[in-house]
Amino acid sequence: MKIISKIASAAIIAALILGVSSCSDDDDGNIIIPTGNIVVTATADAELSLLVTALGAADGDLVSVLGGTGPFTVLAPTNIAIEAYLAANNYADIAAVPADELEQLLLNHVIPGEVTSTMLTTNGAGYTQTSSTAGPDENTISMYYNTSNGVVFNGVATVSTPDIAASNGIIHKIDAVIGLPDVTTFATADPNFSRLVEGLTAHSFDYVDTLQGDGPFTVFAPNNAAFDALLATDDTWNVPGDIQEQTLQTALNLHVIPNSNAREADLVDGAVSTLGGEITVDATAKTVSDGSNPAITAAIIATDIQATNGVIHAIDNVLLFPILTPGR
Repeated sequence: MKIISKIASAAIIAALILGVSSCSDDDDGNIIIPTGNIVVTATADAELSLLVTALGAADGDLVSVLGGTGPFTVLAPTNIAIEAYLAANNYADIAAVPADELEQLLLNHVIPGEVTSTMLTTNGAGYTQTSSTAGPDENTISMYYNTSNGVVFNGVATVSTPDIAASNGIIHKIDAVIGLPDVTTFATADPNFSRLVEGLTAHSFDYVDTLQGDGPFTVFAPNNAAFDALLATDDTWNVPGDIQEQTLQTALNLHVIPNSNAREADLVDGAVSTLGGEITVDATAKTVSDGSNPAITAAIIATDIQATNGVIHAIDNVLLFPILTPGR
């Protein structure tokens, strides 16, 4: 574990500031002081002092990275947010966080490119990629944002001060540290999966604990419309928990491939084994289907939502029965 002293970190940051804060004259003889880069801008903000300390303490020379060309969008936890994170995870201070873990945690707050709050609110909600490579096979981690009630990331951090300009990108201050996500993080953060969450937590199921495990898992996640269509087939079903336990358990199992982080490019045509038996993938048509009679086919409508322990593909139908292979 690498530990950098506060003095060493300060020296690195001070050198970086001196290297980028020189002045120049415009044609009218007025002095122009260019906006500092992201590290310089954060260093000048008293609310972000712990973030600057963390950048110096992490592996990966993040001070130099975020002082580079960019552009970057940095979701910057305030001091209060970082203090709350340290306390919640029983760290005495930033130096107590393993430097390699700190690197990936901080990179999960960095979005390549410049993303303004206007761009986010115009889109409304959706997924983007962070710079963290904490996914299986070093795949970059996804981030969910929703602007229906402020700008919120992964359901846990709200932008408190948006659009702080820097020479190599933009900073949005946020009120919480965004932890590295597992596949359940996106299920709970994205309201399009609220019915799925109801199903995962119904009866005596322990799916949440399972899907927070090491994995990896490939999850074909039915959206709310998919579950609503299923519920409409039986007058006694109003919520997923109304579905008979064995039927619901079998259905949920069919949507999870264990020991797999199959991104869209990895999907191939043919049968694949899930926790509940086999289903069929048509990678060309971007569909999955089950062994119902007639078969239920679901379109893959969103792909490659990457977590640390697996990947999610959203689908528009609920699979119910495994494919029964003759001779097995």
